[in-house]
Amino acid sequence: MPAVQRSEFLLALNQVANERGVDVEVVLDTVKNAIVAAYKKDHPDIELEEYSATLDKNTGEATVLHKNKNVTPPGFGRIAAQTARQVILQKIREKEKEAIIADYKLRVGTIVNGMILRFAGPNIIVDVGKTEGLMPIPEQIPNEKYHLNQRLAVYILEIRSGIKGDEIIVSRSNNGLLEGLFKREVPEVGKGSVVIKNIAREPGARSKVAVYSNQQGIDPVGSCVGQRGVRVQAIIAEFGGIEKIDIIQWHENAKDYIGQALSPAKNVRVELDKKEKIAHVFAPVEELSLAIGRDGQNVRLASKLTDYRIEIEEEKTKEPDETKEPKKENEKVEVKTKVKKSAKIEKSE
Repeated sequence: MPAVQRSEFLLALNQVANERGVDVEVVLDTVKNAIVAAYKKDHPDIELEEYSATLDKNTGEATVLHKNKNVTPPGFGRIAAQTARQVILQKIREKEKEAIIADYKLRVGTIVNGMILRFAGPNIIVDVGKTEGLMPIPEQIPNEKYHLNQRLAVYILEIRSGIKGDEIIVSRSNNGLLEGLFKREVPEVGKGSVVIKNIAREPGARSKVAVYSNQQGIDPVGSCVGQRGVRVQAIIAEFGGIEKIDIIQWHENAKDYIGQALSPAKNVRVELDKKEKIAHVFAPVEELSLAIGRDGQNVRLASKLTDYRIEIEEEKTKEPDETKEPKKENEKVEVKTKVKKSAKIEKSE
């Protein structure tokens, strides 16, 4: 093998071993197999199992053996050097990808800022920093429009085995994205002094977020809304304004919690069947449509948030007592009757 190629080989091998953490022996074995495969290209009739290669890790000299007999053709050193270099570079790329995947495995369950690189059929490829993430259809917001170079926050959902190896799956529809945005925009949530108890979400339409704090002096709802709504508006802006967010005060008392979950409806009365997990809700007529919501969305989200089946009906107001006047008439009749009787009695006397 020429000296220049030999030094390139040694440099590449050292780069793999020292910088990328690849076991030298593993790389050498891979290169040997690649050299035999390269030899077979020029000799397609040989039985591959009968051939092997040796590789001097100090000099980079390659030798092809057939049953321990040296059959290295003249000039094969250059081919061997090129093959070795390609294999080592491939190993570098593999190790880099493994390291990146290992890093992102630690970041599953967090949000990152991404940018749309391209579309792969119905799927979206997102630049997530060191590598690319895949956003399949179920993880997209149905009514959200996507375009190239669009910057957006995504939730790292999982690492999944794909055709080309491990894939990083990212999401815009998962509840984790909403929770991550609250952690990013609301310091009290990020620090843990305000806790997100539950999220009910219809991506791209509306969400309800139940929050709680056991620390005195902290208003969990106010903390999440922010002064003049600046914090929650920043989160809504991340969805392009298409998703409304209701922030609910979580209560241990199920009646109070369900009443809060039906916000913006007010003055509702709740009766519980705890065994069947059914809540019978009675709403004033002027609040009934708010409690139910358009196409039942408000009550549907409140049900998901509280884990109760919610049945809503109008609260019947007390009607004026219609029997009151007739009673007076009856009373008058009875009096008249008595008078008549008295009169008869007097007359008979």
